[in-house]
Amino acid sequence: MNIFDLLPWADWLALLAFVTLWVGYAWFARAWSRKRPSLLATTNRYRRYWMMQASQREPRMLDGIITQSLSQTPSFFSSTAILIVGGLFAVLGTTEKATELMSEIPFAQATSLVVFEFKVLVLVAIFVYAFFRFSWCMRQYTFLALVIGAMPPPADFDSGKFDRTIYVDRAAAMVGAAAESFNDGLRAYYFSFAALAWFISPLAMVLATGLVVLILYSREFRSEVLAILKD
Repeated sequence: MNIFDLLPWADWLALLAFVTLWVGYAWFARAWSRKRPSLLATTNRYRRYWMMQASQREPRMLDGIITQSLSQTPSFFSSTAILIVGGLFAVLGTTEKATELMSEIPFAQATSLVVFEFKVLVLVAIFVYAFFRFSWCMRQYTFLALVIGAMPPPADFDSGKFDRTIYVDRAAAMVGAAAESFNDGLRAYYFSFAALAWFISPLAMVLATGLVVLILYSREFRSEVLAILKD
């Protein structure tokens, strides 16, 4: 059986638009942040300020507490992603009832069991990706704790024995990488809502994906929080 015969062409086009907008926005956000500071780029400046303060602090218990607090959020989302994946696999075992329920939703397009299962598997793939990004974020915060713990005492920096800038830049880059991984995982959650619209119709999926992109753009480049942090 040809894989392209699995879905109608409208669904393939909607899936292509979904992936293109997701990947395209991720690329756009990284490229555009060099011209117009994004929320992630702006907060990276504060992360470097934090590491500069950490290099001047002794002991660094406060920085350890902050690092542990930051790692709890990706831990929550990572655990939630596992539960969602388990729930989606449970749905695969009751596809007949699920399709009957979807058929009762107004404007929902009737689909076969195979198509419905394929759409569920796409959702599974999204949350598996989110799990890997969140779990990698957790590991990066562990590495950050090691980098902070390995910092020499402030007196050694002040005496010139060690270069403060090298340690600060390394720690800031590590916490920035963790934040970027968390951002990728959070975007997966946003786009999963757009994928849910696919169960209604391909057009609904495309429109929902476009709406998600607009929401992400407004929050990353035009939000009130960004204006406060920039000031």
